[in-house]
Amino acid sequence: MEVKAKFENDLIIRAAKGEYVERVPVWVMRQAGRILPEYRAVRASVSGFKELVKTPELAAEVTLQPVRRLGVDAAIIFSDILVIPEALGLNYEMVEKKGPFFPKTIDSEQGLSLLKDINPTEDLGYVTEAIQIVKKDLNGTVPLIGFAGAPFTLLCYMIEGSGSKTFSKARKLLYQKPQLAHAILDKITNASILYLNAQIDAGADLIQVFDSWAGILNYPLYKEFSQPYIEKICEGVNGRVPVTVFAKGAYFAFDLFKSSCCNVVGLDWSMSVENARNVLANKTLQGNLDPTALYGDKQMIKELTVQMLEKFGKQNYIANLGHGVYPDTDPDKVKFFIDTVKEYSSKMQ
Repeated sequence: MEVKAKFENDLIIRAAKGEYVERVPVWVMRQAGRILPEYRAVRASVSGFKELVKTPELAAEVTLQPVRRLGVDAAIIFSDILVIPEALGLNYEMVEKKGPFFPKTIDSEQGLSLLKDINPTEDLGYVTEAIQIVKKDLNGTVPLIGFAGAPFTLLCYMIEGSGSKTFSKARKLLYQKPQLAHAILDKITNASILYLNAQIDAGADLIQVFDSWAGILNYPLYKEFSQPYIEKICEGVNGRVPVTVFAKGAYFAFDLFKSSCCNVVGLDWSMSVENARNVLANKTLQGNLDPTALYGDKQMIKELTVQMLEKFGKQNYIANLGHGVYPDTDPDKVKFFIDTVKEYSSKMQ
C-alpha cells in the first residue's frame, strides 16, 4: 500500500490492515448529516440535496461536522452513490421525502448506448475538490473515507428508476437479458474504479463500497452479478488504501469475500458475528449495532454496545452501526455510543 501521511489518530487504518490497536476505532454510517442540527442549517441554505453535494465547500463542511461534534475516528466524504450513474449520463432527481428518481432508465441495448465513458476530473471534480478541502481542514487528525456504490446496487436504480422494496425490474433483467445486465455492470465498474482512484489521488485514506441492495439476490445471482464486480473494484484500487465492502443483507455471501482482496467486511445488524468470524478469519470486520438501538435509553445503549464489542473482540474490528444512522436519532445518543466504544474497548484485553 502507498505510504500516507501520519495521523494523530490512525486507529481505523491500522484496524483495517489487521494491525494492533490500543482500542477499537469507531465511526457511523451516514454520520455526515441527517442527525445534526448544524447539518440541517447548511442544508437549508441551498435549494436541494444535489446542490449541497455539488458545492465542495458545503460538502466539506458537513463532512467535518460529525468529527467535531461526535468525536468519530474517521470522516467520510459527504456525497451520494448516485453520482456515478449521473456521470455516466443518467441524470437523477432527489425528490423530498421520496428519495431518488431517474427520468430515464435503461432496459435495452439502445439504452446502454446512452452511457458514456467518464472523466472523473471533469464529471466528478466537485467530489475530489471537497475531499481536498476536508483533508486540509482535518490537518492529519483523523483519516478520511471515500466511497462508491456497488455496481449491482447502482444498476438497481438505473433499471428501476427509483427506490423499491423488491427491485423486480432489475431482477427481471438478470433473468431475461443477462448479457445486457453484464454490459451495464461493466460500465458502472470501470467508471467506479476511475472515480475511487480519483478520490484516493485527492486524499481519501480508505474506501468503502456500499452494496445496499445485495440482500434482494439469492446466492447464485449474487455470485454472478454482484460480487465479481465488487472484486474488480477492489483489484482496481490496487492496494493503494484499505477497502471495506458493506453488502447489506448478504449474510449468505461470506464465503465469496473470504478470498477477496478487500480488507474489511461490513456486517448489518441481522448478521451473525460468530459466523462471520469463522468464515472471514483473515478479514477485519465492521459493524453492527442495530441503528434503532440508539432510540433506547443510555443504559440500554451501553449494554448492547458492550455485548457487541465482546462478540467482535478488540482486534481486527471497526465499530459501527449495522446500517446508516436514522435521521430522527438524538445526536447525544450517537455520541454516547461512540464514547462507550472508546471507553470500554480501551480496557479490553
